[in-house]
Amino acid sequence: MTAHIETLKNALPAYAKDLKLNLSSVAADTTLTPQQTFGGLLAAAIASRSESVIAAISAEAAAVLSPQAFEAAKTAAAIMAMNNIYYRFVHLVSEAEYGTLPARLRMNALANPGVDKVDFELWSLIVSVVNGCGLCIDSHEKVLRKAGVSVAQVQQAVRIAAVVHAVAVTLETEAASAQPVAAAA
Repeated sequence: MTAHIETLKNALPAYAKDLKLNLSSVAADTTLTPQQTFGGLLAAAIASRSESVIAAISAEAAAVLSPQAFEAAKTAAAIMAMNNIYYRFVHLVSEAEYGTLPARLRMNALANPGVDKVDFELWSLIVSVVNGCGLCIDSHEKVLRKAGVSVAQVQQAVRIAAVVHAVAVTLETEAASAQPVAAAA
């Protein structure tokens, strides 16, 4: 682990000690390949929408990932940002007819993501977990399992999503609570 992750960990408050430990753990875990891990960290960071988390993890991932894999992880985050909203609506709305209609959303990147399709699916699963799209989570998990990805590998991808999201929420909470509250008029 380089200084970028350490800086992120050091920014966490004392009450988030478990997050510090978990961030180190998910970054160092060998259940996934380094490309899968660092692409997943990057995709989760982007999905977290936290500038500080994106900056730190982007710098860390750039040292591990090829330019193609770095771009593919960003692509997974971008495509899933769109798909997760659309398919979460389809899943949650009472009217079943929406599920029978074509999405009519361009997703050309899925055909040739620039990395192994399993890696792209793992990153798509991670973003779907952060974004809370049950339909997408189920779909990506089934594709991954069919491709021979183990339950332990899927769980590790979900751990990445959970930890990065928690780090982002905690840092954003600390930043917001440090801002003075405007006096009520």
